[in-house]
Amino acid sequence: MNILSIGGSDPSSGAGIQGDVRVASALGVNCFSVITAITSQNSTKFSDAESVSPRMVERQIDSVFSDFEVDAVTVGMVYDSSTIQIVHSKLRDKKIPIILDPVIESTTGGTLLKKTALEQFRKLLIPLCFVITPNVSEAQILSGVRIAKESDLTRAAKKLSDLGAKRVVITGHKFAKNKVSDFVYEDGKGITIPGNKIRGETHGSGCTFAFALCYAVASKNTLSDAVKFAKGITYQSMEGAQRIGRGIKITSLKKDKIRAELSSAIKEFESLGESYGLIPECQTNFVYSKQNPKSLSDVLGVSGRIVKAGKRPVVAGNLEYGGSKHVATAVITMQKKFPKIRSALNIRYDQKTIEKFQKTKNRIASYDRADEPDKTKSKEDSSISWGIKSAIKNSKSAPDIVYHRGDIGKEPMIIVFGENPKQVVTKISKIL
Repeated sequence: MNILSIGGSDPSSGAGIQGDVRVASALGVNCFSVITAITSQNSTKFSDAESVSPRMVERQIDSVFSDFEVDAVTVGMVYDSSTIQIVHSKLRDKKIPIILDPVIESTTGGTLLKKTALEQFRKLLIPLCFVITPNVSEAQILSGVRIAKESDLTRAAKKLSDLGAKRVVITGHKFAKNKVSDFVYEDGKGITIPGNKIRGETHGSGCTFAFALCYAVASKNTLSDAVKFAKGITYQSMEGAQRIGRGIKITSLKKDKIRAELSSAIKEFESLGESYGLIPECQTNFVYSKQNPKSLSDVLGVSGRIVKAGKRPVVAGNLEYGGSKHVATAVITMQKKFPKIRSALNIRYDQKTIEKFQKTKNRIASYDRADEPDKTKSKEDSSISWGIKSAIKNSKSAPDIVYHRGDIGKEPMIIVFGENPKQVVTKISKIL
């Protein structure tokens, strides 16, 4: 996935372009960047800000779109009217999600959007966005509505919607005791997504939320699911925040090697010729587990599915631990006997596909769903575990492939296993 981040440079790397690049790295996606302003700030204070020339902002944007496919855009610091006009002119015809994060003031007290540019911001950028993500203070400034109680969130969100925002997420309201919640407004209706309060102030959490939301939206999640995902990533960054200077802590996300490897393998699977033909009616999931997984929450998978869109596979959902149930269960069950097996992907059953796997010298096992005991069938989510156990009962080495031919109401299926996602894709590539 390719995301374009448009915003200011933060030399502390807590927020701004540098912060977005760090979040992108942790999520395993590519981040292009367009710098609109240079700031002088650290963990203790904000010193100054200076705009990049409109001509240079324009040329940066052109250089990205003329060469690369961009899946979504996040817009942060735009500082002045000239920058806003250029960003508007370059994005107004783009048919991709634009996430607008209206950074008006930094955590360290600096002005990130001039008062003289507020009207242009409302008029030109708000109507462009798929979703706008102000915090409570920013929502008050942009909407003109004082948010003193929970019902005011709806009034402020409606004002922003009237300005052209298709969807609104007002972040960080504290109307419930010991909770920090996000208010999601879509199609004239609002819901609150609650979250626990984390003590202490951090620098960069707002930018982390906006970028993670952009990633989740580009992954075809519903807005509510995207907000929940972004909220989880933001919590991780705040819990991992480090005091590396003399002032407030700077948010930090550890690079997840499991996520990076699975994300890379999914891209490779998508690029394989004819791979779309392997996707079954129930769609495909691709998983990678931690070592010695205890539960589904230790297995990373696509929260939605990999689906067929014409003649290409498309990921509909983001990568989440616990995002898969059936394929993840298959891996956990396999790992109990063969600990090195940590990844799997399910594909459409076809006898010709089985024969191709045989020709490429893969070890193949199978089970008959008709043999499944009634007590297992009646127990929720136990069929996969029973099936894999049955298939490998007499195996001395881990099979590469496990399949079944289906049963009443159950689609036949092939699951391809490997020690890692790269190995799974390699096995599949050899039959295409």
